[in-house]
Amino acid sequence: MVEVTCSALLFDLDGVLVDSTPAVARVWSKWAIAHGFDPEETVRQAHGRPSIETVRDILPGADFEKENEIILRGEIEDTEGVIPLPGARELLSSIPEDQWALVTSCARPLAEVRLKVAGLPMPRNIVTCDDVRNGKPDPEPYIKGAALLGVAPAKCVVFEDSPAGIRAGKAAGSLVIATRTTSSDSELEEAGADWILPAYDNLSVIRSDHGSNSLRLLLNL
Repeated sequence: MVEVTCSALLFDLDGVLVDSTPAVARVWSKWAIAHGFDPEETVRQAHGRPSIETVRDILPGADFEKENEIILRGEIEDTEGVIPLPGARELLSSIPEDQWALVTSCARPLAEVRLKVAGLPMPRNIVTCDDVRNGKPDPEPYIKGAALLGVAPAKCVVFEDSPAGIRAGKAAGSLVIATRTTSSDSELEEAGADWILPAYDNLSVIRSDHGSNSLRLLLNL
């Protein structure tokens, strides 16, 4: 059992709170095939990053905004199989609204659609790719997420599933708990995850009863 004390929690969305992997794979595979790229490799590159950054990397010289809009529209329309990860709803309901934020590489409309389809609460505090200049693995998204809560990043714990997101959280100065949903343990460890959580059943969040607004996380690893 590992015990961690913090002031706030910062959650990625896809692969952390919702399982959208089939939808993401379908949309990106269709786009990759249309441009003559390997679908599996394209999906791997796209995971955990703003979609426009992936387009810039693998299709230089393209109309990035146009291509990104095609991908965004496809992901908004394709919600088949988008479900909450086991225990995610219960976990969020156990945390005060002002002590957690969503920090996702999704555009805001897509994040809102996936939360709604998955039946998860709309967060009071949210950072999307629309709110930052530099997306993950840059630390800017998590620095801004912590700022929304009025907490230093070093007093936050980040929940991530992708190497890019883990690197963003670590670069911001936060501890990072990784979920085993989309990447191998070796990839999570190489990116710098502090702990790998098997499932949310292995996590308990205890609120302080002494007015300190601290959270105690109990990880059964």
